[in-house]
Amino acid sequence: MQVTANDITITYDTFGEKAHPALLLVMGLGAQMTAWDDDFCAQLADRGHYVIRYDNRDVGLSSYFHDHGVPDMGALVADMMAGRKPDIAYSLDDMAADGMGLLTALGIDRAHICGASLGGMIVQTMAILFPDRVKTLTSIMSTTGNPGLPPASPEAMAALTSERANNVDQAMDRAVAVSNIIGSPGFPKDESRTRAKAKASFERAFYPEGVARQMAAVVAHGDRRPGLNKLKVPTLVIHGSADPLVPVTGGIDTQENIPGATLMLIEGMGHDLPPETWDQIIDGISALTGRV
Repeated sequence: MQVTANDITITYDTFGEKAHPALLLVMGLGAQMTAWDDDFCAQLADRGHYVIRYDNRDVGLSSYFHDHGVPDMGALVADMMAGRKPDIAYSLDDMAADGMGLLTALGIDRAHICGASLGGMIVQTMAILFPDRVKTLTSIMSTTGNPGLPPASPEAMAALTSERANNVDQAMDRAVAVSNIIGSPGFPKDESRTRAKAKASFERAFYPEGVARQMAAVVAHGDRRPGLNKLKVPTLVIHGSADPLVPVTGGIDTQENIPGATLMLIEGMGHDLPPETWDQIIDGISALTGRV
């Protein structure tokens, strides 16, 4: 399904009954909405949520911004260090407004919001910019933009920025290689599942250009702590103890900078959502949304 919102086309789908409280799911860098597994979404719906997932701009089947070209990350950083406004196609504020625009188009005034990785940064920004529209906030394997936090491991950063696939076989091989580096060491790896999801994602949409523009939006956004410290929204922060891409300090910093936030640390979880963690995560989200 598609709607026009915030002046772009947004592709989305839903799980559960529309009469139930809305729960908006926002996925991470370069990841399509289908990275929120169908069964995960269905289980959230079974717990009484009207689950909405969508493709962020520049990924999947939502609007692309190819006219803006690929950003020069070196120039972006130099502009920021010099106090100049960076030249970017769009900001995290724009990406946050996309999700709120989708809710408006669906006739939803207020919703629970949940984001993973870049999606966590986007939902944090939603809560800062649109506090009256957010019932609860769940930030998963994300961070605050605090420049003093430890960076990703070199291996994880190399995996994130490794060359994108040109065909479905390469896409499957790359997904397995990336999973072996940033995935969860404390849980079984299912290579066949990883390959099947990569194949389905590649065949649904393939647009690697958008990743760089999304990354530029992250870098240019800066430190969200001043805004997070003003939030008055019930918040759950979920993070894996073994995340090499967004180290666990990012989750701890998020929890420490949102008044009243609760931290759920999952031992052995990396930068993914293994099925073995779903019960704990869904229980946590449902307990949070049930408070409002």
